[in-house]
Amino acid sequence: MSEHEAEAAEAPAKAVAKKAPAKKAAAKKTATKKAATAKKAPAKKTATAKKALAKKSPAKKAPAKKAPAAKKGPAAATATTKKAPAKKAAAKKAASGSRPESQASKAKRAAQLNEALAEVYYYAHPELDFENPFELLVATVLSAQTTDLRVNQTTPALFAAYPTPEDMAAANPEELEELIRPTGFFRSKAKSLLGLSAALRDDHGGKVPGSIDELVKLPGVGRKTAFVVLGNAFGVPGLTVDTHFGRLVRRWKLTEQTDAVKVEQEIDDLLPESEWTMFSHRTIFHGRRICHSRKPACGACPIAELCPSYGEGETDPEKAKKLLKYEMGGQPGQRLKPPANYPGTPAPPLPSRDPGAESPTTGPGSGSGADAAAGAAR
Repeated sequence: MSEHEAEAAEAPAKAVAKKAPAKKAAAKKTATKKAATAKKAPAKKTATAKKALAKKSPAKKAPAKKAPAAKKGPAAATATTKKAPAKKAAAKKAASGSRPESQASKAKRAAQLNEALAEVYYYAHPELDFENPFELLVATVLSAQTTDLRVNQTTPALFAAYPTPEDMAAANPEELEELIRPTGFFRSKAKSLLGLSAALRDDHGGKVPGSIDELVKLPGVGRKTAFVVLGNAFGVPGLTVDTHFGRLVRRWKLTEQTDAVKVEQEIDDLLPESEWTMFSHRTIFHGRRICHSRKPACGACPIAELCPSYGEGETDPEKAKKLLKYEMGGQPGQRLKPPANYPGTPAPPLPSRDPGAESPTTGPGSGSGADAAAGAAR
């Protein structure tokens, strides 16, 4: 092929090559236009749709027009403003109701209760007759599961027979049991009295120790008994957590504990140490006379306004008055030898054991259980 023919053959190919970029550019330009059109279309369509929607459903625009209704006057705005704090207050109250009470709040109520009780029971005292630490220790051990009244009616003969720890340690067990029989559970109590008397004789020179650590080591002596002795025979402050005390401090919402040691620890933190012993006496007095376990005399309670549990018992004043006990109800107290400022009547001595008289094992406060039943059969 000649050179001229070769050039002629290549010419169409070059032309095609030159046209190809042009076609690509045109295609690219067309695609860009389409994309632009596609972007514009939704906008136009949306605007058109909105106009059509506005024409078709003017009622739906009404809520938007109602917004200016708030302009009717300040009263409407004020009402709305007032509702919000009310709801917040209700929510706050509900939240505070489930929130635990602060220690400061409990301490304040404990102080108020203690002050009020001090005015009512200005004569509060240990309700066991005793003349020395040994007699108080023995009487407190005997007071378990019976009344202080029945103990006080029993101890005169007991102390006449065994005036010292040495005498009691050497006692005949059966004779000792017979003397303390009216207090109930006399066998186990006799065992405790023999054991603690021997320990006082052998380890403490016949003297009652004046510390909690030494007292609780004695047979039959727990923390309650130890604090009764320490507070009333040695002047050492302490809380006596018996059933009355535990029940009342829970009613007063000062603690939720049921374990005596935990109750003691929590109440210790609420009151000054100097008030522990007397707060115990006042609380126990109140529990025995007015704030009973089953039927509290709420309507006759002089400290009702301080009690968070008011209404658990009888609220009618006349009916409540009939529930009062001991000197509050015009009846004898529990001590045969009460202190000089006691406003009530001394308790009577133990009923006679003569035939036809009330049996000491079946009379009021005589105790109960297997020991008492066995004793009655002997």
